[in-house]
Formats: sequence, structure tokens, C-alpha cells
Amino acid sequence: MKSKDIHILIPTYKRVKALAVTLTSLYYQAEKSFDIVISDQSDDNILEEDQTIQTIKRLLEIKGHQVSILKNLPAKGMAQQRQFLLEQSTSKYSLFIDDDLILDDYVVQNMKQTLEKEKIGFVGCAVIGLSYKNDVRPHQQNIEFWKGEITPETIVPNSNEWERYRVHNAANIYHVSENSKATPDKPIPYKVAWVGGCVMYDTEKLREIGGFSFWRDLPEKHCGEDVLAQLRVMKKYGGCGIIPSGVYHQELETTVPDRKVNAPEFLEI
Repeated sequence: MKSKDIHILIPTYKRVKALAVTLTSLYYQAEKSFDIVISDQSDDNILEEDQTIQTIKRLLEIKGHQVSILKNLPAKGMAQQRQFLLEQSTSKYSLFIDDDLILDDYVVQNMKQTLEKEKIGFVGCAVIGLSYKNDVRPHQQNIEFWKGEITPETIVPNSNEWERYRVHNAANIYHVSENSKATPDKPIPYKVAWVGGCVMYDTEKLREIGGFSFWRDLPEKHCGEDVLAQLRVMKKYGGCGIIPSGVYHQELETTVPDRKVNAPEFLEI
């Protein structure tokens, strides 16, 4: 059987309800050529036993999307979890999404079309916290749009370019989109430091820079593994964000509370 264009890769840990909502949003995607792999590090079989999860899984399968739920234990940190997921992908594009997001119906299609057009390493859709919808922060909404070809960039912590991350705080990217001419059928690429939560990679480009194999060089408790991978991909192939994002955070507490070891500050970019 021919591989789908996209593998959607979801790391999860004890978030059954949130994951159910995320999967439901995938059911309604305009993009049709994708399969899903979920890597579960919960110490029980709740995903296999939960009827809501199983119903959504069956619905996705009726639409032609294979949904695999795999165990990845013992847990060895998020970088290892992401590397495990990357090793399952047989598609041209690999979309990593968190297990507590809601994606508008155009999101996956727009990300794929951006990668096809720009031939870059990754594209991200920043997550929006709608509890901040009325918290407008003009001082955090500086954004620089790509004009012409998207080119590689070398970005390091604490540089001027690093400050681009502020536009992804709260609901900033939502407000920026409202004030721009970006529409779901005409997304606009912009410059990023990194994008959290929802990032589609050209699979071979991600593998070429080593993927997340650097997990062996990190202590088990770490954060920023997604940031480090994006910085390495961007350095060689370029990357961008797009607006409108169309990705919303369920605003749950993090499952990675120990953030003392930040991968981009711990390892070479």
C-alpha cells in the first residue's frame, strides 16, 4: 500500500480527554492523505480501553486513516519520545502535534502546501490560548514576514532573532492574524525562532540533521528538544511559521514540569 503524504505523530501521557478532542479535530481536516501514530507513555492501557478514543479511532479509520497506538516505555525523556515517533514515519512529511490541541480544518493542508511550495525544512502553526483573547499585547506582536524565498537562518539563544518567540505568547498570533490580510486560503509565512506544539517537517530533512537522536546526550528530564531540532533544521534548510494558525491550545498544565535542562542551551545547535 502506498504511504500517505503525512504521518501525524502524537506523544501522549495521561491525557485521554484532551487527546480525544485533538483526534476529533483531525477527523475534520480538509487534508485527506495522512495516517496517525500515537506514542503513549502512560503506565496503563487506558487508550485501548477508553470507548471515546476507540470510537474516534474507528471513525478516522473509516475515512482511510490508519491510527496506531504504540507503547514507548520506559520513558526516557521527550527527545527519545519524539525520536521513537519519527522512526515510525514512512511519509514525506511528519507532523508533530501535542496531545492537547484543536486544529481548524485547514491547518494540515496549509502546512503541507507550504512545504511543497517553499521546499524548506519545517513549517509551524503557533498554538493560541483563547483565554487571552481579550489580552492584547502590542509590545509582543512584532512579526517579520518572509518576502520571496525562505532561506536558512542560524539562530542562537539570547540573540535578537531569538526574541521572535514573543509573538507566540498568549493569543498574540491570533491578534496578528486578525490585523493582517492572511486568510485560510492565502496563508502568509513569517520568520520564527521556533514554533511549539504543531510543526510539520520534511521527514528526510529532519532525519538528515539527526532528528531527535541527541536524546542520548541529554539527561532524562529536559525540555526544548523540539526547539533544538527546529534550530538545526532551520540552519540548513530554513523554516517558517504561517498565519492564520488555526491551532488552539486546551491550556492544560504541562506534563514536563522539570525544565531546568533546556536542550538548545545544553547542546550545540
